[in-house]
Amino acid sequence: MTTRSEFDDIRAHITAEARPAHELLELATALLDDLEQARVREATLRSYYLSLLTAARATVAAHEAGHHAPFTFLEHELSRRGQMPTGAEVDRILADARTAQSLIPHVDDARKSTPGARVIRCAGLSRVPKPKNA
Repeated sequence: MTTRSEFDDIRAHITAEARPAHELLELATALLDDLEQARVREATLRSYYLSLLTAARATVAAHEAGHHAPFTFLEHELSRRGQMPTGAEVDRILADARTAQSLIPHVDDARKSTPGARVIRCAGLSRVPKPKNA
């Protein structure tokens, strides 16, 4: 998978000077392959998310309805993905969840204090700065 830095390097490489058509074709083919892989991964992750969300909603609904085993849906989905916590994992997962919950307000505060902030792209020697008039 092409990283953001690699994309920046590719842009710099393309704009630095004229390239033979075969080099650009190879580059375009590689980028299209990466794009296809990214789309497949995104579709897979969306499918996993939807399955987990459906199981979570069914679990809450079963609990609200007084079902005798409301966690059945969620346990099934987690087991299917090999994600059921066992043994020592339980304490680690709970600690991770507590830490994540305690960090969420700080992330939200950081977003609010720097509206419109952009992530700084990495820079390298191969990149030529754009003229300010361009």
